[in-house]
Amino acid sequence: MRRKAYKFGMKALMLLCAGLVCALALFLIGYVLVQGLPNVTWEMLSTGKSYLRQTTGILPDILNTVYIVLATLMVVIPLGVGAAIYLTEYAENKRLVSAIEYTAETLSGIPSIIYGLVGMMVFANTLGSCLLAGALTLAVMNLPTILRTTQESLKTIPDAWREGAYGLGAGKWRCIRTIILPGCVDGILTGCILSVGRILGESAALLYTAGFAHVVNNIFTAMRTSGATLTVALYVYAKEDGNFEVAFAIAAILMLLTLLINLTATLVGVLFEKRRKL
Repeated sequence: MRRKAYKFGMKALMLLCAGLVCALALFLIGYVLVQGLPNVTWEMLSTGKSYLRQTTGILPDILNTVYIVLATLMVVIPLGVGAAIYLTEYAENKRLVSAIEYTAETLSGIPSIIYGLVGMMVFANTLGSCLLAGALTLAVMNLPTILRTTQESLKTIPDAWREGAYGLGAGKWRCIRTIILPGCVDGILTGCILSVGRILGESAALLYTAGFAHVVNNIFTAMRTSGATLTVALYVYAKEDGNFEVAFAIAAILMLLTLLINLTATLVGVLFEKRRKL
């Protein structure tokens, strides 16, 4: 009886904890959406901020967010995936591999404000306060995530696949290109999609490197000039301007984008899992 009571009590406690976590998440999502979605209008999404017309638009911030995501991925994906392939398939010094893995795990836990400070000293002082400096800072920040997720995906490939390819006369790179990478592309894509979510939600590092400008530019001009992303714009409208209606509207947009990215990562994993079983 005592054991049954203990088991029932622990099960009830775990259910209570799970319910509290779900309730907190639902409350946060619901509160942000309820406060923000009524303030989202087409004029806000399609125009920029104008002091003369007394209008508040976030089109420049949306474009800057898209630009900085694309620029960051163009830098971090080749570096992260290439480094993971080398460490997993080519590197023979296991101590060096272990040291790099430990360093990557340590870097992934460093607060983003430190990355922003380093990015300001290295990239912003060299290139100026611009989106390119912010993208390079975010690339350094997300490099450990891409590296580790790709490594774990590569390690899931059975050694028998490699041995079979070598037995058929395939070289090292041909085996990686035709056997290993197609077999673990789902994990690599999932890591990249989750990195996009982290890029979208980053603000501390961009405050030091990308700037605060609300100007519509093409991608080539924006990379060389100051620009605010959605998260930075949220901070500016809430902290500097005290315009909480626009701040909650931006928060609702970011919330929806984050939910969409997580759903996409889940669907990609399920899709590739089904294709693998077929």
